[in-house]
Formats: sequence, C-alpha cells, structure tokens
Amino acid sequence: MAAPRYRCTACGNLTRFDVTATRTTRSFHHYTVGGELQVEETDVLAEHIDDVRCRWCGTGDAVVEMAPEEQLSTVEGGAGADAPPAE
Repeated sequence: MAAPRYRCTACGNLTRFDVTATRTTRSFHHYTVGGELQVEETDVLAEHIDDVRCRWCGTGDAVVEMAPEEQLSTVEGGAGADAPPAE
C-alpha cells in the first residue's frame, strides 16, 4: 500500500507536511557480543495517522488526502509544486 499524499487547501502546499503517526511494529533485534544493538527486519503491523499539519501555513484543518486521480495529475503537471506560496 502506497503512502497517502496530502494537499493543503488553505495555501496550496503539496510537498511539506508534519505527520504524526502511531505505529505497531515487530522488529528483529540483533545484539553483538559486546552488547551493541542492530535493529533488522522491521515490519509495520498497524499504523494510524493521528495528525497532519501543513509545514507552510501551520494549519491542520485544511489538509486533505488527495485522491489517486489527483496524485496522477499533480505528478504529470508538477511544475512549481515544490515552491513556497507567494507572499
């Protein structure tokens, strides 16, 4: 499953968001003889997006998840999608 893509309807941002998520994971922990930990093979068992906020204007109320057809048109016509809003 692909990660969702977001759009801020307040300022038009398509690229910068602060996403707060809660995840349940299972990981293989491998310790060396010296006691150093190396985490290998992390599997995400469950994930819940708690909050998404626009990095440009700070709002969370105006951020929406884009529909798949919107994502395609944004990728194809993406000129200027990474530029901050004009002030």
